[in-house]
Amino acid sequence: MSDGTAVGLRGVTKRFPGVIANDDVDLTVERGSVHALLGENGAGKTTLMNVLYGLYEPTAGEVVVDGRPRTFDSPRDAVDAGVGMIHQHFTLVDTMTVTENVTLGYEPTRLGGLVVDRARAGRETRELAERYGFNVDPEAVVGDLSVGVQQRVEILKTLYRDADVLILDEPTAVLTPQEVEDLFEVLAALTDRGKTVIFITHKLGEATAAADRITVLRDGENVGTVAADETSREALARLMVGREVLLSPERPPADAGEVTLAAEGVTVEDDRGVRAVADVSLRVRAGEILGVAGVDGNGQTELVEALTGLRRPDEGRVHLDGADVTDRSRRERIAAGLSYVPEDRQERGLVMPFDLTENGVLGAQHSPAFSRGTTGRIDWGRAREHARRTATQYDVRPPDPDAGARSLSGGNQQKFVIGRELERDPTALVAANPTRGVDVGSIEFVHERLLELRAAGVAVLLVSSKLDEVTALSDRLAVMYDGEVVDTVEPDAVTEEQLGLLMAGERPDDVEPATETPSADAGRRDRRGESR
Repeated sequence: MSDGTAVGLRGVTKRFPGVIANDDVDLTVERGSVHALLGENGAGKTTLMNVLYGLYEPTAGEVVVDGRPRTFDSPRDAVDAGVGMIHQHFTLVDTMTVTENVTLGYEPTRLGGLVVDRARAGRETRELAERYGFNVDPEAVVGDLSVGVQQRVEILKTLYRDADVLILDEPTAVLTPQEVEDLFEVLAALTDRGKTVIFITHKLGEATAAADRITVLRDGENVGTVAADETSREALARLMVGREVLLSPERPPADAGEVTLAAEGVTVEDDRGVRAVADVSLRVRAGEILGVAGVDGNGQTELVEALTGLRRPDEGRVHLDGADVTDRSRRERIAAGLSYVPEDRQERGLVMPFDLTENGVLGAQHSPAFSRGTTGRIDWGRAREHARRTATQYDVRPPDPDAGARSLSGGNQQKFVIGRELERDPTALVAANPTRGVDVGSIEFVHERLLELRAAGVAVLLVSSKLDEVTALSDRLAVMYDGEVVDTVEPDAVTEEQLGLLMAGERPDDVEPATETPSADAGRRDRRGESR
């Protein structure tokens, strides 16, 4: 192994009961580089990095760090060897300061180790932040910081433990576009000082924008490693999925009709009694997609629950096809033509111990389509045929009505939920983060189905934290911040930067108008900040 190699994995295999998560994987990561690990959900990316970080012991193979074969019995062993991992869900203590979080478990002491040297801890945290250009106040309480700054605290915590190799798991999942750009600058600063970064992602644009080299995993195997500046998103998608993938859906002009779904002055309190949605009014017309963009946690979930009948608004009204349905149940709204694809398919969309036949009738058990005569009992033969037909039509694998929901991959679970909701022949659909956690092939499928609904005259409300998704699919785009709709814009008439400012709470008067319609490649930048 050359002196320029920071990490080498040789023939790494990881088996779980009935599953091979990693199959004889080789991976070489050069010192001082950003290396993206790209793949569909279930491709084995996180498992492979958990092996490197000591969370899993490999079934076979060898881990080499800084030229030496290593055996890690725990993450502490990996940390001692200079490997740190920043997980998708942060492990910070909200009530503690930045310094306390950064030094937790590694606090400098005085008086023979009896007392924590708080002054030294604060000084070392400040010096570390300044060394890497992080604008972080060591005395700030972590719970008061934005998500982007909290992520920097996680990175500082890893650096404080002398990590030379940093693994970031889906690091942009909860960031605004501006915070993503800031993160890429952080990665460049780290590698400029000799650190090595491996980041896990299923987002093609991030891999090409931030990485030096990209390794693609498919079905637990390494199917290729390429230089980021010598590939394309189309080529990477082909490696990920094993076939050609349509990355940018074609959205013809909308032929919008009458208002089908409307919220009028809706205000909602969350489970803690805190106002989550404040006086929101939206109108979705037949044959159009109205997108709702925003960073997670700004009231989108509570708004969707109020629209679909899962939560009653504290103020305001909800209308469907001209009828006031504010006081109607979820089941009554289904019968009235409102379908719903939830953001959490396992909590809201499926009953995991049920098979597809049982899941296929959820919410419509008493529909004439499934009822046996006047008894009200379910005709399971018809239900089973419905599930089989839905699974086949929506490419659910396997298309077996007796398959348990938990036996399917996330993408196949999502396709079955979408199929069930669309087969109800709705007049309106609320789709909340319909592609969250699914791979590029399933994303293509979901986008095609949403556009088919639009063409058929269905009113679609698309709620997504993925900016590229809502801008590509939506005819109009409402931006939410802190429970309010900050502005409603035409996606083709604003830039990603302007949308990011709106998502951060900037009011329309404070956002400069777009001077031209952004192209598909506008704003694509490499990790050094230079336009490609």
